[in-house]
Amino acid sequence: MTERLPLSAVLITLNCVGPLRATLDSLRFCEEIVAVDSGSTDGTIELLQEFGAKVIVEEWRGFGPQKQFAIDQAAHDWVLCIDSDEIVSMELRASIETALIQPAFQFYEFPRSNRFLGRYLRHGEGYPDLSLRLFDRRQARWSDDIVHEKVITLGIVGRLQGDLLHHSEDNIEIYLAKQNRYTTLAAKALIEEGAQVPFAKLLFSPFFRFIKFYFLRGGWLDGTPGLIHILIGCFNSFAKYAKMIEFSRR
Repeated sequence: MTERLPLSAVLITLNCVGPLRATLDSLRFCEEIVAVDSGSTDGTIELLQEFGAKVIVEEWRGFGPQKQFAIDQAAHDWVLCIDSDEIVSMELRASIETALIQPAFQFYEFPRSNRFLGRYLRHGEGYPDLSLRLFDRRQARWSDDIVHEKVITLGIVGRLQGDLLHHSEDNIEIYLAKQNRYTTLAAKALIEEGAQVPFAKLLFSPFFRFIKFYFLRGGWLDGTPGLIHILIGCFNSFAKYAKMIEFSRR
């Protein structure tokens, strides 16, 4: 087999031992696993060490800065950034290994399939959810956003076949708690940037979001899990703008 470029898998962790074993198991093809942990107490660090990961304990900086710090710790220039509740499918693994034999691009994105209430969503806002996670760290970096972080690139992004499998919380209570944190962070970030309170978006964004993802993007094809997933997303949109109003009045 033709030799490919070495790859570092990079992730950030905090008390995520539940889904982490499947994630790490799917990363065995990588030459290195680097994890930056911000204070786990549930066995996460011990599990990472069991898989031979390089573990760095670092105080939380926000999603973008934390992920950038993590890739800076990698031994190899090509990095695969993955969350602790994501699994690299066999088809995606094959695509990654083929691409790294002779990379045609410096950055690659691929579909992410969200598992929700026991079902992988294939329509609506749950798919294809293209995610740029494989790149040459010398040519790209994570943004400084504390939430909704993104990889900043200058150049054409290639696309790989195969899904990154995202195991969203099957427990709706836990899933809602996570979404509550994300909308708070997003609202605070917008206020700090000087964004105006969008009263029109407060009223109409959830409605148009539902039309787009449930009807136009075929979310109804994902059955009840798809409907619930989209409705929560619509409420998240409302909650973010409502929190902006609250924060602006403090």
